[in-house]
Amino acid sequence: MSAPRHTTAALAEQTTVFDLSAAAQVLTDAAAKAGAAIMSHYGSTDGIEYKDDDTPVTRADRDADAILTAALRDFAPSIPVVSEETAADRKAPLGRTFFLVDPLDGTKEFIKTRTDFTVNVGLIEDRFPCFGLVYAPARALLTVTIADGVAIEAEMAPSADGADLSALKHNRLHARAANPENLTALVSLSHLDGKTEEFLKGFSVTERSGAGSSVKFLEIARGNADLYPRLAPTMEWDTAAGQAVLEAAGGHVLDAKGARFGYGKTDAGLKNSNFIAWGRTVLTPR
Repeated sequence: MSAPRHTTAALAEQTTVFDLSAAAQVLTDAAAKAGAAIMSHYGSTDGIEYKDDDTPVTRADRDADAILTAALRDFAPSIPVVSEETAADRKAPLGRTFFLVDPLDGTKEFIKTRTDFTVNVGLIEDRFPCFGLVYAPARALLTVTIADGVAIEAEMAPSADGADLSALKHNRLHARAANPENLTALVSLSHLDGKTEEFLKGFSVTERSGAGSSVKFLEIARGNADLYPRLAPTMEWDTAAGQAVLEAAGGHVLDAKGARFGYGKTDAGLKNSNFIAWGRTVLTPR
């Protein structure tokens, strides 16, 4: 179900209303299983390889990918799936609606036995994310959109037997309104650069925290931070799910021109441009 195997039927204009609640149920179950597969390799250095772009890939990435893509194929067989681990042709047409999957976002953090790595599943419809699930198995933290404008968090341990979302105690996510004089910024541990440092000088940042993967989106969605500038390269599957969760929590993800951050950039090989993730308050540099 990767991009190179899309069929004409799969690319047809789709009019089906996507069931966010059903997707949340099915993919929560799949995420628990993918998390268990990932954690079964946690702390092991076996099976680490490097792609052409010198980024690592592990058995954990591949095992989680197989679980997630199988679940999506069963749940929504007409919707194309673009996964980091199987999308060889990143310029293939995608149509209006498609899934973006990163089965293990933050592989470098996983290899270092940190806890800030995630399972990401996002659905794009007409250029923008309308569904997202981000699961941090080492932290037993699940976040998922369950309705338009509603995202929740729940404690969920990885389990090879899966999980039932309806049985999990959950809280609704709310991004916070910022105090412009006392901002908390999130930065990438692996990709912090001079442009990001220069950008942050334009704001009254009194606290900053480094993190890997989509955990940065989650911390803003949970009301623990105010902004996350990303002025270094990412791919669409890195960000779609986190953006969906953050926006459902009342936050924003904007491009360099201040417009809502969009997807389906096949002309760029699904590479993202710069973006800024905000909580409820969007500020301009002083």
